[in-house]
Formats: sequence, structure tokens, C-alpha cells
Amino acid sequence: MNVSLVTMAAVSAAKQLRSVKAIAAVAAPATLLGALAFAPSSALAGANFDLGDGKSLSLGAGLRAQYVYTDAGDINTQDFSVQSIRLYMNGQAHENVKFTFNTEKIDGQSVDVLDAIARFEFSKGFNVWFGRMLTPADRIEMNGPYYALTWNQYTQPLYPSDQGGQAGRLGRDEGVTVWGAAGKFQYAVGLFDGVRGFGNSGDDKLLVAGRFAYNFLNMEDNPGYYTSSTYFGSLGNIFTLGVSFQTEDGGTGSAEQPGDFSGYTIDLLSETVLGESVLTIEAEYKDFDADYTSGTPTTVGNCFCLFDGESAFISAAFLTPGKSFQPYVRFVSNEPTDGEDSDLAELGLNYIMNGHNTRLNLNISSGDANISGYQGPDVDSLSFGVQLQF
Repeated sequence: MNVSLVTMAAVSAAKQLRSVKAIAAVAAPATLLGALAFAPSSALAGANFDLGDGKSLSLGAGLRAQYVYTDAGDINTQDFSVQSIRLYMNGQAHENVKFTFNTEKIDGQSVDVLDAIARFEFSKGFNVWFGRMLTPADRIEMNGPYYALTWNQYTQPLYPSDQGGQAGRLGRDEGVTVWGAAGKFQYAVGLFDGVRGFGNSGDDKLLVAGRFAYNFLNMEDNPGYYTSSTYFGSLGNIFTLGVSFQTEDGGTGSAEQPGDFSGYTIDLLSETVLGESVLTIEAEYKDFDADYTSGTPTTVGNCFCLFDGESAFISAAFLTPGKSFQPYVRFVSNEPTDGEDSDLAELGLNYIMNGHNTRLNLNISSGDANISGYQGPDVDSLSFGVQLQF
């Protein structure tokens, strides 16, 4: 393992310290955050309908909106955006047969199907989901943006189903997942369409994905095989180690020059209750092996190019007494085999009004790491975000 979390933290910390200008810019938005912090809070809940004969329907929604100021040296930009707006629908047709249908704002203003799952749930140990769903992956991809610890968690390379639509979108793909738990062990294994065309233009090959986790202390509690990066101390002390993998023959390259993809991730979540406070630590190491990449694309045909190399991050957060303010820091390092290394540091503050359902975020970041895994512009940014779910 070439990526050292200690080295990564030191390098990124030095980068953060030089971001004096961005830190100074926090003052005005911090005043706004402080004012909002004392606004009255209320618990949010989706609408639930009992249809009789063991049938039910629930409706909900999610929204993430933000303001971002970016300093890229000669160019400064300001932008308001709605990152995500989702509609949730879940239902039960039989004791063991349920369904999920969710939508998401994609590509600007269009709305598309996010999840469409027929859920056959038999027991704690064995369940089958069929349709369009999250491919088993590392924690930050299984969280989605709504159950993350930090606001900007997507500054490192992601698995193929998070690459813009050629092999799924927003971490989803069409396929089947078998999942369950035995004691403190959790598993999810699935087969998915994977990339269509490109390197997979000949014999139709499927993406194989899996995630395995062991809860050394208290069990995490999420719907299905999903994850969260903080429970705000509600589940007591947690220490979970997870391993995920994905592989597909013909999973990268072009029709003329097909190549393969495989990757694995090791992630860790620790949450410790300290009286009225909570200490949360999240870390991950990722290793991808792609025959064709953004740095070394195919020479013929359209390339579905992925990241090849190593990536790691570590985050630490402290939920203060009263469980409203949660300052955090995050360091990321990306090391492609065919490009320059990149890193990024994020310093932020969550204001927790109702867990993951209602929270505000203020953060500054500095660095050149991004979702591609390859070095991008070296920028300082300041953002203020709002997240709501019901």
C-alpha cells in the first residue's frame, strides 16, 4: 500500500493551512449559520398510508442545495445550485414482497428514475432485490450524499456505476443483489449489466460486485444493505470494517480496444460516545486496476476510461454536547499510476437539527483532488449547504 494515511494527512494539512484567504471568507456565512442554528426545529416524517390486507405505501422527498464560492487564482466564481432533489416511494404488497421507486434530478433540469426495486425480503439473513439499485460498493458510495459525514465526500475516484451513465448512474445499475446478515457479519453480492458497448461490445459480460462488513461493537442499522457515515451517537459505540470489490471483463476501453476493470476498497467507521459528545472517524483505502484510463486512453474508438491507481481518505468529526454542532476535517489523497498525485483538505461544520433529515453545512476546502482521481485545478472554495428529507 503506497498511500499512507499519516502522510496524506500531513500533506493535506499543510495545504489547508495556506488557505488563509478561504478561512477569512467564512465569517459572513458563519454569522448566517449561527442565526439559523437557533431557529426552531421539528421532526420530519414521510407520509405513510395503510392500504389494508398487509399492504402499505409511504412517500417522501429529499433536497440538497448549496452556495459555492471558488477561488482558482485568476478566476473567482460564485454559484447557487440544487445538487439533488429526490422523490421517494416505498410500498408493501405482501409480507415478504416490497418495492422501492425513487427519482432524482439528473443532467440539469431533467428528472429520471433513480431506483426501481422489487424487494423479496425473507429474513435477516437472506433477501433478494431485483431491478435498478445501488451496486454493492464502498461506504461513501453506499451512503449516497444524504447519509455522509462530510459535505464534499466525492473528491476521489468512484466505481463504474458512478461514472456518468455508461455503466449505470449515481451508483445504480440494473441487476440483482442478494444481501443479509449473520450475527455481526453483513454481506451483499450482486450481478449487474455493467458497461454497455465500449469494451463490452462482444460477448455480453456482467459486472460482479460485493460488499462484506463486520461490526466489532454495536450493529449498524440501515435499510437493506445501505450504509451511513455517522449515526450521531444514536447506536452507541460502533467499529465496523468493510471490504468491497467490483470486477468486469470488458469493463473499460472501446469496442476496438477492449480492456478489463477490477477494484477493491477497505473502509472503516468508528463512532464513540463520550458522555454527551460523539467522536466519529471514517477512513478508506481504494485500489483500482483499469486497462484504459483518462491518462492512458484507447487509441481507437470511444473509450470508457476509468481510474487506475490508489486513493485514500480519513475524516474525523466531533459532535458537541447538545448534539447540534459537529465540526469535522477530511483529508484526501489520489495517486494514479499514469498521472500526477492530487490531494484535498476540507474543514467543515454540520449543524444537526434532525439527524440526516435536517442539517446545515458550512465548509472550506483547498486542493486539486476531484472525482476523476486525476489532478485538477488547485482551488480554494467556500460553501454553505442545506439538506432536508421527509
